[in-house]
Amino acid sequence: MQARFVHRCTHVLDKQKTISFYEKALGFHVVREVGPADGSWTNTFMEADGCTFQLELTWNRGRTEPYANGGSDTHIAFCVDDYDAFHKLHEQMGCIVHENPAMGLYFIADPDDQWIEILPE
Repeated sequence: MQARFVHRCTHVLDKQKTISFYEKALGFHVVREVGPADGSWTNTFMEADGCTFQLELTWNRGRTEPYANGGSDTHIAFCVDDYDAFHKLHEQMGCIVHENPAMGLYFIADPDDQWIEILPE
């Protein structure tokens, strides 16, 4: 028996803002989008080159209240190939929400306050 992790779903209020964030902050790009013909919701799947993990961004038309995506203790994590360059980019973006230099990591938050742990490779 074998299991393989394929994606993490997070609910978003502003789909384009969140897509732009993941493109800039982590180099992700949209690989596919599904949803009904009436456009009432979409599931947008994003991935980064060389990464088999996907993000599923679920957007629901008319939603105005923020989603509870698990809070800051529930997060996803990425190892990055150039920790200092990513840290500088994330500082410029103003998305760093917590730093732990003693552990050699920091967290950024996406537009829906989903925390993302950044680790050196």
